[in-house]
Amino acid sequence: MAKKRTHEEDKAILEKKVKERRAGSENPEGDPDARQLRKRLKRVQRKIRLSTSRIATAAGNKAKAA
Repeated sequence: MAKKRTHEEDKAILEKKVKERRAGSENPEGDPDARQLRKRLKRVQRKIRLSTSRIATAAGNKAKAA
């Protein structure tokens, strides 16, 4: 079984792919593959944001006091 990538690693790879796709395309907004990559990137960013929020909530007042 392969080792899963973290969300941060996924984000870095997707950002790189999106940037390459935008540079190589004359119409990046009309490219369905680029749109799919952007949607995947947004999904990963949302997951990262949620996990950091959960960690902060779980820490509770300890994080605020420190």
